[in-house]
Amino acid sequence: MTNKIFMLLTFIGVPLSIIGTLLHWSSILLFIIYCLTIIALASYMGRATESLAIVAGPRIGGLLNATFGNAVELIISIFSLKAGLVGIVLASLTGSVLGNLLLVAGLSFFVGGLKYKRQEFNIYDARHNSGLLMFAVMIAFVIPEVFSMNMNEDKKLTLSVGISIILIILYLAALFFKLVTHRGVYQHDTENVVHDEEAPEWGKGKAIAVLAIATVAVAYISEHLVHTFEVVAESFGWTEMFIGIIIVAIVGNAAEHASAVLMAFKNKMDIAVEIAIGSTLQVAMFVLPVLVIISLFFETSMPLLFSWQELIAMVSSVLLMVVISNDGESNWFEGLTLIAAYVILGIGFFLL
Repeated sequence: MTNKIFMLLTFIGVPLSIIGTLLHWSSILLFIIYCLTIIALASYMGRATESLAIVAGPRIGGLLNATFGNAVELIISIFSLKAGLVGIVLASLTGSVLGNLLLVAGLSFFVGGLKYKRQEFNIYDARHNSGLLMFAVMIAFVIPEVFSMNMNEDKKLTLSVGISIILIILYLAALFFKLVTHRGVYQHDTENVVHDEEAPEWGKGKAIAVLAIATVAVAYISEHLVHTFEVVAESFGWTEMFIGIIIVAIVGNAAEHASAVLMAFKNKMDIAVEIAIGSTLQVAMFVLPVLVIISLFFETSMPLLFSWQELIAMVSSVLLMVVISNDGESNWFEGLTLIAAYVILGIGFFLL
């Protein structure tokens, strides 16, 4: 039923997006159409990566899902940078970190916990990811803000680029560690369980083709979506920060939201956790640093500097997630706790 709704939204939304853009429809109407269409296209990206994940295993599958899920946000962010909307880009990436750690993981734990009293995932991966999360947010994000207080703009940008290069190198090293040198060393019992020999929905060729077509469509719509932000913000009284942290982040991560919750409902917690935490790490250690470097080629460069509200929100989310996930188990109450934290932060950013 859900797939049919997304199919209908896609086949109606894509033509309407093109027609509305050419005929210059109302920015608010176009904003709604663009967001719904991107979410529908993200569902196809999620289904395609899920098909590939069944063949590749939980780690590769989670990585693929996170990568193509973040591709939507990366595309939106690049066009936002091109338009000079640096504040929205930083806010959307903050929202992605908060959304993945609190909303995606929270919904996964909650929905899975309603069906199963106690769910387990790889405790070794959880602890490994916790260390990287602490490094990425509490070192790589907080340190630039502290040290840049007495720096001019050029030095701030130089510091940001240097940290970005280190983050990218460390992220690639982390992938090499998990997928090559220590693959299978920290195995978990649940990874050996066969889940009813599930067959992929689509073959490898079709899944890759769907991913490619959906990504191109998302790129086209995203380019026009960013031009509606100012009008929408003025019309609803929303701040640039709220649009980035809540609206853009939810739209950009729609594929991951759906996939992670579905995996948790099927008791495939290794994949669900890899999607939620792995996606956060990819945003913090790869997507954001890449955007900092890409911004050097645009008129407005983007230093790796967040507001104190954004930093405190991200640090609090990381600490909460580390405490909850470090035992390698989850239940519905832990999921509800994460969701409650996300709602509290959402109210704060809305009223800011």
